[in-house]
Amino acid sequence: MAPNHHLDLLLSLCFFWCLAPLLHAQNFQTYIVQLYPHHMVGSLFQTKLHWHVSFLEKAVLLEEEDPSSRLLYSYHTALEGFSARLADDEAAALRALPGVVSVRPDHRLELHTTYSYKFLGLNFAPGGAWARSGFGKGTIIGVLDTGVWPESPSFGDRRMPPVPRRWRGACQEGESFNSSNCNRKLIGARFYSKGHRANMPEKPAAASLLEYMSPRDAHGHGTHTASTAAGALVPGAGVLGVGAGEARGMAPGAHIAVYKVCWFNGCYSSDILGGMDDAIRDGVDVLSLSLGGFPIPLFEDSIAIGSFRAMEKGVAVICAAGNNGPVPSSVANEAPWITTVGASTLDRRFPAFVRMGDGQILYGESMYPGNRFLKKGGKQLELVYETGGRNGAELCLKGSLSKSSIGGKMVVCNRGISGRAEKGEAVREAGGAAMVLANTEINQEEDSVDVHVLPATLIGYQESIRLKSYINSTRHPVARLIYGGTRIRQSRAPAVALFSSRGPSLTNPSILKPDIIAPGVNIIAAWPANLGPSALQEDRRRSNFSVLSGTSMACPHVSGIVALVRTMHPSWSPAAVRSAIMTTADIGDHFGKPIMDGKERAGVFSTGAGHVNPTRAVDPGLIYDIKPDDYIAHLCTLGYTWPEIFTITHRNTSCREVLHQNKQFSLNYPSISVTFRQGRTSVMIQRTLTNVGSPNSMYSVQVTALQGVRVRVKPKTLTFREINERRSYTVWFQSGRRTVKGTRFTEGHLTWVHSRKSQYKVRSPISVTWA
Repeated sequence: MAPNHHLDLLLSLCFFWCLAPLLHAQNFQTYIVQLYPHHMVGSLFQTKLHWHVSFLEKAVLLEEEDPSSRLLYSYHTALEGFSARLADDEAAALRALPGVVSVRPDHRLELHTTYSYKFLGLNFAPGGAWARSGFGKGTIIGVLDTGVWPESPSFGDRRMPPVPRRWRGACQEGESFNSSNCNRKLIGARFYSKGHRANMPEKPAAASLLEYMSPRDAHGHGTHTASTAAGALVPGAGVLGVGAGEARGMAPGAHIAVYKVCWFNGCYSSDILGGMDDAIRDGVDVLSLSLGGFPIPLFEDSIAIGSFRAMEKGVAVICAAGNNGPVPSSVANEAPWITTVGASTLDRRFPAFVRMGDGQILYGESMYPGNRFLKKGGKQLELVYETGGRNGAELCLKGSLSKSSIGGKMVVCNRGISGRAEKGEAVREAGGAAMVLANTEINQEEDSVDVHVLPATLIGYQESIRLKSYINSTRHPVARLIYGGTRIRQSRAPAVALFSSRGPSLTNPSILKPDIIAPGVNIIAAWPANLGPSALQEDRRRSNFSVLSGTSMACPHVSGIVALVRTMHPSWSPAAVRSAIMTTADIGDHFGKPIMDGKERAGVFSTGAGHVNPTRAVDPGLIYDIKPDDYIAHLCTLGYTWPEIFTITHRNTSCREVLHQNKQFSLNYPSISVTFRQGRTSVMIQRTLTNVGSPNSMYSVQVTALQGVRVRVKPKTLTFREINERRSYTVWFQSGRRTVKGTRFTEGHLTWVHSRKSQYKVRSPISVTWA
């Protein structure tokens, strides 16, 4: 517990509880107000802040109230405008004012390692990505999340270079956090709570007791993601002895700047924009956002709008794809100027078997610390699966279990409604001795592990059927848990994580999303010292590391790798960096077999370009580059209106002129997405490659066969005499007869292969859709 936390906590909670009822009594809501930048030109206002407040002075209807008291944030970089607390009629009055582009409600978004760097091939070899990029030295990664626990050894600055002179950020002081908490590794920290406070429930949840009104992390998510991206070397890392190894982030030489925008009640767009606004001005090179929601139109998406401005200023924006898989078209953060990251598995396992009384053995996984000690098997216990009794007993919801029924027994709990670790705590509180967490049909064989508070294991859906069948077959079912330690390189990986959100993109199917997948299952990384490794308030154990799963964990892996590429190629645009990562991705696992998605071969709507390969990404040979103006032309081809494009880009655009100047325009994206609309049988796309490999290079094209589609590429060879020379090619797709009736999708790859250097294989995934 940080010093003076209890006193500071009482003050902040008083502020929370006093402010929230007042806001709700007035029936205010938070809105984000976007303005036309040119309306300030020639005005009498000394600053943008004064200009922004002037709009509130015209719209706020309560005469006795100072309009500036309603202002939350004044945005200058990620967005031109402000956020404020308004009544519905005040929001309507603002919409009618000259100079206002849009007034939209604040949205609440959700938060979507000791081994993963080795799994990705990062090592100390002279020709490796770390050595060639100087471990990301000098690059600054901005992490928007729940904050940071600065005392974690992952944020130590031993052997770190000085803070870059170009850095303009700050180490904002607050509750249990002061400027001395920053160093040469953690060079900046800010927090944004105005949107969170304005949307606070009248009776805050118990989770609010853990909050710090400062950049300090109370929930672990932000500490975990920041250390995954750029954590320092920490020998002997593990979770209470499990999964022990040497921890370090993807770019251990990079600097970290933390922007706390997420709290116990989620992440509000107004706070996120505040963080992005400062991060761009502070001078970050990479923005990492492990948060998001469901897909929405780009002109309503604050992250898409803010990231466009970041991209214009050379900042690469990396976002999590979301955890709503395997539902099709669930991928979030779909803007083409964002790198969208899905999640994959590692080949590290934490086996925890269930030996049933009839001799059958079920495979499960667990990071319960007993994993170190109970390899010969724990005590045999009576098995109980409570159904038909209290509400939620089969789900082991808190208060649903009967102490007389489960005392001293091994309890079977179905997944769903409450958290996995929370179910273990419910069993423990009710007197249970152990737990078997059983996947239901919706979870299939998904195997995200937890540091449970009692002996426990997670079994897949098929194993849960066998377990329940055994329980029903005997009057006295019994079982024991057998832990198998930590096992590495004995299973196929990577594979697509079940929860990872899938394409095709709902709002922009002309761009294949996600872009890439990266490790996101059972990732071990830094953890706050105020919180047990299960993240439960009741957990009194403490560890510097814990395990989490999600596309939230995959995102910082790519953010760190982007830092490596940026360090090696500082003049490259965000699009060039993304191209390098996508076109060098792996489409096979470590056994040389296709990446799998459950029992099926993974498709491009699950993997995007494939699995990130940092060693190849720092030297891709060729890149597909995109300029900001190209994205505007792309929006025009999608039929976006002038107000919608202005909302996203802050640019006056005539799509008629843009399309006249860019006839047959194709966005120069590293992946290819083709749609045959009704009555159309032919589609042509164009791409341009830039040589970043070696002079006097020749590449030949290879195209995998696409079912029901004929593909023609011209020219079939590209010759580059010089570095940075550009060459274009055209691809024609001709829809043939679909061999399987009802087929809506087919896919393949287009690859440019160097004539002499086998490491240069520039691959683009292709998706074809019949609308």
